[in-house]
Amino acid sequence: MDISRLRRETVESDAPDSDRRDILKAATLVGGAAALFGAMGQQTASAQITQVAAPALSDKPWWPHPKWGKDDQAGASNWITPAKVLDALKSIKDGKIHRVGRVYESKMPKFGDRTFNIRITPVTASVGANRLVGHDEFVATEIGQTGTQFDGLGHIGIQMGKDGDLQEVRFYNGVTEFEMTSPYGLLKLGIENCKPIFTRGHLFDIEALKGKMMEVGEEIKLADVRAAMQKQGMKEEDIKDGDALFFNTGFGALWMKNNDKFNSGEPGIGLEVAKWLIDKNPCMMGSDCWATEVVPNPDKNLIFPVHSEVITKHGIYNHENLDFTSLIADRKYQFAYIFSPAPIRGATGSNGGPIAVT
Repeated sequence: MDISRLRRETVESDAPDSDRRDILKAATLVGGAAALFGAMGQQTASAQITQVAAPALSDKPWWPHPKWGKDDQAGASNWITPAKVLDALKSIKDGKIHRVGRVYESKMPKFGDRTFNIRITPVTASVGANRLVGHDEFVATEIGQTGTQFDGLGHIGIQMGKDGDLQEVRFYNGVTEFEMTSPYGLLKLGIENCKPIFTRGHLFDIEALKGKMMEVGEEIKLADVRAAMQKQGMKEEDIKDGDALFFNTGFGALWMKNNDKFNSGEPGIGLEVAKWLIDKNPCMMGSDCWATEVVPNPDKNLIFPVHSEVITKHGIYNHENLDFTSLIADRKYQFAYIFSPAPIRGATGSNGGPIAVT
């Protein structure tokens, strides 16, 4: 489909305002689909669109949310209560802060055709008797979906009906594309609805378990997670509702060193670990990779199925492209995890500087 032509027709249409709004909704959906599937590369694009429409573990509706209710837009960040914060504080023993987010720069690996560019205004004439000068910056990027990125609940949905039926494109809590679509920010499920995260974090160092960096398409199995916990002196029963679960594959070592390989696919969790994770009721998951889940999926009929199960159906957030180097060097696998998403109204996710405090 000629996306640019559709957009031109949307702007130039003589249709009544109500029809024009419907056309604009369609254009937004098509543009979003083009960005998503175009970014995946050109391999079997039409097949991928068909494949992503199929729910992975269940075809039953997942809304309204059984705990948070039909109107909820905060998802698993609802677990972050004053009691949860006080519980997370118990994880802090030595007061050391570990920066676990990456530096944002134009040469960092980026998914598909996403971009990150920064421009600085030059110093010109000074102002005032104190001859003040200064700088501003202009950043052009997919601000919630580059670098260390925090996937919001408006990022991933599932086509439940026929392709193009906006009433049957469902996101978290059953919100439809028709309800939320807008070229100027999501009308529902924007990242501003996510509550600040202050919780207990658990890191599973699968790279150390295997003795090497994991490779593209290599799936983290539940047996791996449990073996890593045993190796690290952790107990599964220590994982509580609202905690954050993280996976280190070693693949992050390719960051800014071999971006082509980093972008070519990744190791990560599959549906087996995703089901286990969902049963633990975490507020979020994350990894040193760009999707947290294994890519390509071992089932070639599935495209990012963990995203749709975890984010769409359960409202669990996903923090990608994290750097656990400092934590692993100190052998700190449990900590307080702190992150406040940038409250950009209508954004699909957030950039930012997450920290772990041990």
